[in-house]
Amino acid sequence: MTVDIAIGRAGDVPTGLDSIARKVAWRIMPLILVCYLFAYFDRIIVSFAKFHLQSALDLSDTAYGLGVSLFSLGYVLFEVPSNMLLYRVGARRWIARILISWGLATAAMIFITTEWQFYVMRFLIGMFEAGFAPGILYFLTLWFPSAYRGRITSLLFLAPAFSGILGAPLSGLILAFTDGVLGMPSWHWLFLAGGLPCVLLGLLVLVRFVDRVEDAKWLSRSEKVMLAERIALQNRQIRGGHSLLEAIRSPGLLSLGLIYFIIQIGSYGLNFWTPHIIKTAGVSDPAVIGVLTAIPYICGAISMTVIGRLADASGDRRKYVAFCLVTAVIGFIAACVFDKNIVFLCLALVVMGAGVVASIPAFWALPPKLLTGAGAAGGIALVNTLGQLGGLVSPVMVGYIHDVTGSVTPALYVIAGLCGACAVFLMYGLPDQLKRKDSHVEPAAQRA
Repeated sequence: MTVDIAIGRAGDVPTGLDSIARKVAWRIMPLILVCYLFAYFDRIIVSFAKFHLQSALDLSDTAYGLGVSLFSLGYVLFEVPSNMLLYRVGARRWIARILISWGLATAAMIFITTEWQFYVMRFLIGMFEAGFAPGILYFLTLWFPSAYRGRITSLLFLAPAFSGILGAPLSGLILAFTDGVLGMPSWHWLFLAGGLPCVLLGLLVLVRFVDRVEDAKWLSRSEKVMLAERIALQNRQIRGGHSLLEAIRSPGLLSLGLIYFIIQIGSYGLNFWTPHIIKTAGVSDPAVIGVLTAIPYICGAISMTVIGRLADASGDRRKYVAFCLVTAVIGFIAACVFDKNIVFLCLALVVMGAGVVASIPAFWALPPKLLTGAGAAGGIALVNTLGQLGGLVSPVMVGYIHDVTGSVTPALYVIAGLCGACAVFLMYGLPDQLKRKDSHVEPAAQRA
């Protein structure tokens, strides 16, 4: 996948804007993708460290789920303040701060020795990472007109997919071959691999990013004018959501938060419990579990790329989000039915990954239809905050159900039901502004 493939012609866009968008994408997206990959690598390594953490710290499944959920609690509590500070101090400096602080906290996981330390560190990592995802999404609205946001968002969310594709096998290999190296257990090396590179990435962000189109020395003056005018004109078409208060009052914003809450319940179910599901199906080798865990992310990467292009072409975003969720429902139910048959379970994970992974970038093309300016910074953070509550609920719910019933299958049925209800709500419960297809308005200079 290259940026050239992701940024193609987008219908009624002005002559020259397509090449500018491609130029911007080549400049900023590679580093953003690597940073975002490490954000999701944290989720992968925690899921692979599960059995080692439980053994070292004497954790039950419920305790593990609570620790995982406390990450989301820290994220939720500090996300909106973090993004409002990002709006004030600039995305470059704030995103760099986020990367450096959460990288150091992730590496510090090697020092925990008790259950309560596990809880505290997961909360701190969530607190330090708060604002990263919505900050990146807001940053992209400053650089890409609406006609490109479906594909750009899909390109962005290839990082979580590749985090699973690369991170799952890598995690399995680290656990299999680093135990005892320098006197440390293998799960220590797992958290060092997830944390220390983030510090270096934060320093790169400070050097590489700029906050405004007007400050981009790598664009010509005419390119800056065309791109800035296009984005400004589209922002003026947005009827509400220019401040955080207006964003909260915008019809549909809280509905988007509810939708993302359910999507995140499904996503966390996939991210944190897939290795466990594969292990209970009869696979014991960590390296093999890592390879099999990558399967849903490979299919998700393919699916999100296709969905992003189709959604940009049609402009009707909600239908594609609903389609992804229906696909996820089929995958979750199939995983329940074939939970002891590794071949059919892998096929179920293919479908699950195609739906769950692709639903996230498809969804994130919806909030910019309501929000701009400070409203976009705060509103996107608020939607993501409400969604992260799903990350708070999902691990505890699945862990508790497993402790009570001895199986995660009942929890997967619950997740499937929620995703199905969410798909129905997307089709029939959203306000008109979110139901409208995107319109690509040309600047007056280009129409002339």
